[in-house]
Amino acid sequence: MKVLVGQFMTESNANIPARCQLEDYELAFGQKCIDRMRCRDVFERNGVEIVPSIYANSGSAGIIEKNAYTYIHNRLIRDIKENMDTLDGIFLHLHGASEVEDLLGGSGDHHILQSIRDLVGDYLPIAIVCDPHGNLSQAYVDNTTIIRSYRETPHTDMDDTVNGVAKLLIDTIQSRNYTKPVYRKLPLILGGEQSVSKDEPVNSINHFLNEIEMDPRIMSCSWHVGYLRHDTDVAGCGVVVVPRSLEHTAYASQQADLIYDFIWERRHEFHYTGTTMQPDDALQAAIEFEGSPVFVTDSGDNVTSGSHGGNTFILRQLLSHENRNSKRYLFASIHDESTLRELLSHELHSQIQINLGMGFNDLTESVPLDVILLSKGSLKGGFYETENSDVVGDCVLVRVKDTLIDIVVADCNAPFCEEPQFASAGVSWNDYDVIVVKQGYIFPNLEANSKWAVMSLTDGPTPQDTKAIPFKRIMRPMFPIDNI
Repeated sequence: MKVLVGQFMTESNANIPARCQLEDYELAFGQKCIDRMRCRDVFERNGVEIVPSIYANSGSAGIIEKNAYTYIHNRLIRDIKENMDTLDGIFLHLHGASEVEDLLGGSGDHHILQSIRDLVGDYLPIAIVCDPHGNLSQAYVDNTTIIRSYRETPHTDMDDTVNGVAKLLIDTIQSRNYTKPVYRKLPLILGGEQSVSKDEPVNSINHFLNEIEMDPRIMSCSWHVGYLRHDTDVAGCGVVVVPRSLEHTAYASQQADLIYDFIWERRHEFHYTGTTMQPDDALQAAIEFEGSPVFVTDSGDNVTSGSHGGNTFILRQLLSHENRNSKRYLFASIHDESTLRELLSHELHSQIQINLGMGFNDLTESVPLDVILLSKGSLKGGFYETENSDVVGDCVLVRVKDTLIDIVVADCNAPFCEEPQFASAGVSWNDYDVIVVKQGYIFPNLEANSKWAVMSLTDGPTPQDTKAIPFKRIMRPMFPIDNI
C-alpha cells in the first residue's frame, strides 16, 4: 500500500498590510516532510509506504502571494503525477482558510483539493485533517473521502487527529469500501475566542460529537467553526459526518441534521472565554492584581490568528499610566523588524534611543524610547510542543530606561504561547508581575502558570466584535450579524 502525504497551512488574515511570501513558510521535503507531518508511526506500523511531497507551514499570516501558492500547488501536483499509477491514497493536512491573492474562489486549500481530484478522478481515497477554524464548502467536502478537524480549541488534540485520520484512510483503502462525507452549513459565524472547548457550549458539542463517533455506522464527525479574518462566501460554521460505508449515508445525513440542530439551538450561548475587559479596565485590573504573573492578552493583535504583532497600543497605555504600582512588566513581543536590526548592531548593555513601532496606522504608532539592551535571543514558531519547533526569527530584550518595563522586540509575528518560546527569547515569565502577549484566548501553558489572566478587547487586525466587521461576501442572513 502506498500513500502520498503533504501539508499546506496558512491562516490568512486579510486585515494586515503584509503578504505571506514563500520565505515565510517552513518548507520540508522527503523524510523531513514526513517527520514534520508527524504521521510516520501510524503509516509504517500498518505497512504503508509513505510518498512525501511538500510540508509548507507559515502558521498565521497575511494573504498569500500568488507565486508562493503556485510553488506549493505545483510541487504537490507534480509529486502526485509522478506517483499516480502506484498510489492507493492521498493524506493531506490543510487549514481551510489559506486565502490567496488573485485566486478565483480565494482559498488555496479548496483550489489544491479541486486540482487533485480533477487529476486522480472520483474514486482515489483522499483524507483531509484540518483546522476547525478553516472554512468549508459543499464542493470542498465532496472532493474528499474523509475529512475531520481537530476537536479541541486550543488545538491540543492535533496529533491525535492526524494519527486518527491516517488510520481511517488505511482502513478505507484496505476495505475498498469508499464513501462520501455528508455536509451541512450553518448560518453562524464565530471567532476562535468564542469557541474554546473547555467552555460551554463547545464542551457539550464536543461530547455530542464523541458520542456519535462511537456508533459503528459512523467513521467520523466534526464541527468546523470557520474563519472570519478574511471576507469570503464560504465563511461560517459547518458540520461534516463521514459514514462507515455508502449504505450508511442516509443515517449519516440524519446525524448531521442532529448535530446542526444541537449547535444551532445553542447559538446564544457562545461567549468569550475567561475574563474580558475594555482596554483601560483590563490594564488597571492587571496593575492592581495582587499576585504574579498576570497575563494580559492583546486580542486585537492576536498573532495566532494572523495579526502582525506590531501594535504598540498597550505599551503606550502603560507608559502614560500615572501609577504602575512598582510592578515589573514584559511585552512578548512587539514586531518591528527595522528596529530589531538596529538593536542587533549594538553590544549588550548599550543605552540606545529607538523609535519602536512600524507606524503604518494609529495602532502601530512609533514610540520614542531610551532603552538598555539586556539580551539577544531567537524566536520559536508554532503553538504546541514548541520545544521541537524551528527558529523562525531573531529578537532582543530591552528595558525602557528608568522603568520596570521590558520589551521583546521581534523581527516577525512569532507567538509567545508556551514556556520554550520565552526561554528561546531569553526571558522567564517568573521574573515579571504583568506579561502582555499577542493572543486572544490565553493558551493552556500560560494559563496553567498564571495567577490571573485577562483578555483586553483592543482594536486591530483581529477585532473580537463580530457584528462590527464589515463583511460583504458572506452568506446572509448570518447569526449574530443578523438576528435570526
